[in-house]
This record gives sequence, C-alpha cells and structure tokens, in this order.
Amino acid sequence: MVLQITGWATILFLLLASGLAVAASRTPLPPVDLPEASRLYDRHGRLIGSWFEENRTPVSSSQIPPLLKAAVVLMEDERFYEHHGVDPFGIARALYRNLRAGKVVEGGSTITAQLAKNLYLSPERTLSRKIKELLLTLKLEQQFSKDQILTLYLNTIYFGDAAYGVETASEYYFGKSVSELTLPEIALLAGMPRSPAAYSPRTHPDRAKARRDLVLDRMAQKGLITPKERDQAKAQPIQVARLAQPLPRSGYLMDYIRSEIATRYPEIAARLSRGGYRIFTTIDLDVQEAAAAALERLPVAGETAAGVRQPQGAILAVDPRTGEILAYVGGRNYQESPFDRVRDAQRQPGSAFKPFVYVTALAQRFPMTATQIDEPVSFPGKTPDAPPFVPMNFDRTFSYQPVDMTTALARSLNVVTARWMAVVGPDAVARTAALMGIESPLERSIPLALGTSAVNLKELVRAYTPLANLGWRAELFAVRRVEDARGRVLVPEGTFGPRATRVLEPGVAYITTAMLQSVFYPGGTAYGLGLGVPVAGKTGTTDEDAWFLGYTPTLLTGVWVGWDDYRPLQGQGATLAGPIWRQVMLAGLEAQGYPRDDWAMPSDVVAVGNALYLKGTEPEVGPWNWGAVPSPEPSPAPPPEGESPGTSETPTPPSSPPPSP
Repeated sequence: MVLQITGWATILFLLLASGLAVAASRTPLPPVDLPEASRLYDRHGRLIGSWFEENRTPVSSSQIPPLLKAAVVLMEDERFYEHHGVDPFGIARALYRNLRAGKVVEGGSTITAQLAKNLYLSPERTLSRKIKELLLTLKLEQQFSKDQILTLYLNTIYFGDAAYGVETASEYYFGKSVSELTLPEIALLAGMPRSPAAYSPRTHPDRAKARRDLVLDRMAQKGLITPKERDQAKAQPIQVARLAQPLPRSGYLMDYIRSEIATRYPEIAARLSRGGYRIFTTIDLDVQEAAAAALERLPVAGETAAGVRQPQGAILAVDPRTGEILAYVGGRNYQESPFDRVRDAQRQPGSAFKPFVYVTALAQRFPMTATQIDEPVSFPGKTPDAPPFVPMNFDRTFSYQPVDMTTALARSLNVVTARWMAVVGPDAVARTAALMGIESPLERSIPLALGTSAVNLKELVRAYTPLANLGWRAELFAVRRVEDARGRVLVPEGTFGPRATRVLEPGVAYITTAMLQSVFYPGGTAYGLGLGVPVAGKTGTTDEDAWFLGYTPTLLTGVWVGWDDYRPLQGQGATLAGPIWRQVMLAGLEAQGYPRDDWAMPSDVVAVGNALYLKGTEPEVGPWNWGAVPSPEPSPAPPPEGESPGTSETPTPPSSPPPSP
C-alpha cells in the first residue's frame, strides 16, 4: 500500500513537473533590460557624474573572479549547479529550520528564482505572482546556462547605498574594479546580498567583519580556500575606499547636457537614467571645479530668498574659437536650488551691453577716435506723454569735454554711450546684438544702450564670441560624442559643434577688442583685474545685477551675480562679479597651458599713431579726430538713484599693477 501511494505520488510529481516544463517552454521571456547608469565625462575622460535609476555597471563573466562566484553560490544557493531553478531539498530544509526557530530564518528561493524576481516581477506577494515567478525561473534555466544566470544575478543584486551589481559595489566600497578584489574583499561582498544594509562596511563595520569571517569559514570548510588563506584574510581589518567628494554644482551642468542631447536625440535623453550611455563632453573638470569654488566664495547676505542663500550667481566659460563649454555653474548649490541661472534667469545686462553700440558705430564707419560730448542730455520718452530719458554717469558728474569711444568704454560713461545710440539708431544696435547672438527680445529705444532689456548669461556669452574670435560667432555646445554601453558610437564627434558663422568684419571685432582692453588700464572699470596676458572685457552693473564678461583669444568667461527676487545689490560688476571672473579665467588659462596669444591684426585694419581704423577710413595725415557727432540738445535733470538704467560704473581702485598695454 505504501509503495502504491509512493508510486502515485511519484507519477503526480512527474506529471506536475512535466506540465510546468511545458508551460515554462511556452512562457515568453521578456528581453533582459537591466537599468544601467549613464556616465558623464570631461574632455580628459574624467568622470563628472552619473544618471541612474539603479547605479549599475554590468560586467562580463570573465571579469568576475571565479572565487567570488563560488562564494556567492555557497552563501546564497549551495545547490545552484544541481537543481533546475527550483530546489525541493532547499525548500524542505528552509521549512524545517523555520519551524524549529518559530520564525523565518532561511528562504528556499534559488539564485535563478531571485533573478527572475529582480528582472521581471514587482515585489507584491500574490499567488499569481508566485506562479509567474516559477514559470519564469524554469524558463531562465531552459534558455540560459548556469554561468549566464549567475553573471546576470551578480550584475543585478543590490549591495546597499545605491550600488547595484558587483562592479559598482566594488568601486563604491573598495575603489577598484571587481576583477581586482582581494580574498577579504570577495568574502565581504559575498556576504552582503542577504542583508545589504545590515552588513555595510561603511555603516556597520563590526557586523560586516563578522559576516565576512563567517563567509571565510564556510569557504575553508568547502575547500574553496586553505585554512592558512582563511586565517590571513580574517586578520585583515575592514578597509573601505574613501568616498569621492561630490562634484560642486554638477547638477546644473548635467541638466544642461541632458537638454542639449534632447534637442536632437530625445530617445537617448529619455533613457539616460537606465541606458548605460557614455557621454563625452567639452567640459574641463579643473575649470568647472574652480568656477564652482569661486562662486561659493561669494559673500552671503544674512537673508535668503525662498529659503535659498543670496545673492546667487552663474558662471559660463567657453573657448570662443570653437564654442566648447569648459565650465557651467548655474548657482551656488543645485540641491538647494536647481534653478539654472545661466540660461533661465533673464536679467538686465547694464553696461555689459555697451559693446554692441560701439560695434554698430564702427560698422557704420565711425572711427574709434570719434567723440561725443560728456554733458547732460535728455531724450524724448517712448510716447508723447512719457517722461524724457535722462542718462546719468555713475558719479553724477560730467567732463563737458569730447570723449572718444575707447575712453567711453573704459570708464563706462552712460551719457556718451546714449548719445552714440541716438546717432547709430536703436534698430541698428538691436540687429547687431541679435546677429552676434542675443536671442531675447530687445526694446528698440535709447535706454537699450545701457542694457535695459533682459537677457540671460548664455546668450550674452555667445554674443561676445565674435569679439574674441575676430568676427566669427561660435555656437556654444558641450556634447562631443555619445556611446552606448558597448562602446558603439551613437552620436559622433562634430554633431553638436564646432559651428561658427561670420557676423562681423574682422576689423570691427579687432578694434572693439582693442577698445575693451582699455577697461583693464588705469582709469578703467576693471583696473586691477588683469591676468598678465592680453585680455579684453566689460563690466555691467544695474541696481539688481552685477556682470563681468572678459576674454582672451582662447578663453571667454561670463559671470552674473544678483538676488533671485531682484532685491537691490550692494556692489558693482567689477567688485562682485570681477573677482569671480578672474579666478575662473586663471584656472582656465592654466588648463590651456597659459597661452599668451594676442589677437593678430586683420588685413582690413590700419594703425595710424595710437588709433586703429578700418581700411579706407584712415586719415590721410597725422592724428585725426572726426570731431563730435551732433547730439540732441542737453537738458540738465536731477540724477536718478543707483545705476540702472542710466549710470556708469565707478573705476575699481587698483589692487595690483596694470597689465602692459
């Protein structure tokens, strides 16, 4: 009778097993799609940051030490190579031990079952889900070899602290690839999957050591290592790699990179958190970190705006020859405020807009020696009922003398610049600014000369590239190429840049740059901020904003400082934004090998005495001055408070010897 019952039980078991095998063979196995971190690299191949749902870097079977595989099997599923996905003996053993303990102390799940669960199923506990798990487990065993299953499992499991898979865990805990692990490190990782939080060597080193030593004992018992190797490994202290410091403000940069990719490859941008892409950029990590550190040193006011430290700032550094972005910092701290002030903050540029006025005048064939009288002036309002526009210099004084373009730019004289705007025309200046790279709408009126129309830092930096690049406007970009997880190029070099368009005559850009170099000379608003190499630039100050944009032939940096809620700002472009600009420029020049290049005089420029002229406009003999260009009738008026929209900036007190002209 017993034999008969046993026979029927065997038959039923075989029928059930056959039925499950048939059902499993007919169960479609979804493709394996492990979420893999996408990594961002600078121009030298250094890691900037990662996007991930699960921070994972899959590795091949050959990269995983055989001893690690054996140790994990020993601790997680000792009969892994003997069963076909379901281990009846393991289930019975777990049931027996749980009953004796009066609680769950051991599970009967196999490595294959855990893999099926991790790859395809949600954590819900229902009968239908358990049936799916069983069928998928059997299907995995039918479709993959044991080594393939184990490799997938080791690339899938969680090791705590957002580390998924043995490679990421090895890098995170030990600062090395999984292929380089020592025996104590192998044993420590092999003991973690059971409870990653409890056995983390970072948070619970004592527990981690006890668990590691248990694994070493088991390995010695099973003959995987010798007793001597076990004892030597147990004598080693727990040693974990030093945590890499988070890169300052890289969140702004990573958001910008994602948006740049999305403009042409939205499908890649949408999968950055799981696609395992490698994005190689134009960023120089040394310059990026210097920019973030410089902004962090900006003094903090005692108040905040919406809980965010103030004043805030933004920095953008580029190579004007190519448009390659070298540093991108959109604020003090991304976690505190992810608002990107490089491209999303629209602010009045103040005097940083003035170069567009003088570029327009030069393009209209007025020479740099042409003058305007520095005296009170009034311009009609925008409508007959509107009050007149009365520009005022910063110090509320006038020289009542003719002032040439170079002096007007060096001292940032508002009255002279407004007079030039009246001569060349607001429409012409707005067209010039748009051609050079300003995309924001510009109000076509005389106050535009003093930067009353809001722009963002990114477009203002782009609009300065034709000045640094002898007339060529460079389109700014940061993505060089994109590869998939296997190293196949998805976005080749040259897709995003370089791109350059001729927008100015070389001579116009060269003469404007020569005039902007005077900003760093004695009496200029940036005196004391020189770099020891040929450099040109312009300060910008309004009641709420401080700007500094300056460049060499190989490096252009723009800085903005201000309160997010437009509160009045104590300080000027030269005193607030200028020191930050100088620190970033010095770091950028060092990264470039400190080039001392000067701009080569183009063929359409003629030097006569100390002045430069576009060919065909030079004087026939000696020093020449066109004299004052007619301006509207002067009309004295009380000076407005502050500098916006009609004041110039005070020259910065010298803090170091001026650069050589």
